[in-house]
Amino acid sequence: MISRRAFLTHAAGLAAAAGGARTAWAAVRAPAPTPITVYKSKSCLCCAKWVDHVRENGFAPTVHDEEDMDRIKNEMAVPKDVRSCHTAMVDKYLIEGHVPAADIRRLLAERPKAAGLAAPGMPASAPGMLEPGASVKPYDVVAFTSAGTTTVYSRH
Repeated sequence: MISRRAFLTHAAGLAAAAGGARTAWAAVRAPAPTPITVYKSKSCLCCAKWVDHVRENGFAPTVHDEEDMDRIKNEMAVPKDVRSCHTAMVDKYLIEGHVPAADIRRLLAERPKAAGLAAPGMPASAPGMLEPGASVKPYDVVAFTSAGTTTVYSRH
């Protein structure tokens, strides 16, 4: 007959092993976060909130605080008509402004012939912009080419 102490020791060991196996299995199944590089102004709170949004949605942002965002946008050839407050690069695509993470995921899955996605201006209802209690206002995310032509990619 097994002692109570031996039983509890074995039970605790089995529970720990099972918990470790679950943790290991979850690590195997969970996809690695998608790298995204973000250029934004250090003082911009809405940009910081958007960075939090993409991080919470499976991206791994590397953030560069830049004060001369026009220089960055010019170097990256972001068309003037789609410019917003921050610029990001994910894979080969530009992301301009407060584009929802779900649209970025769709972009990476579909791989359209576009330079990137933009939420031109600063839509009040976009991730990082919507204030608690504020009414939701519709806005579009556009796909854009390096020549500056745009097509509506999604409506929110």
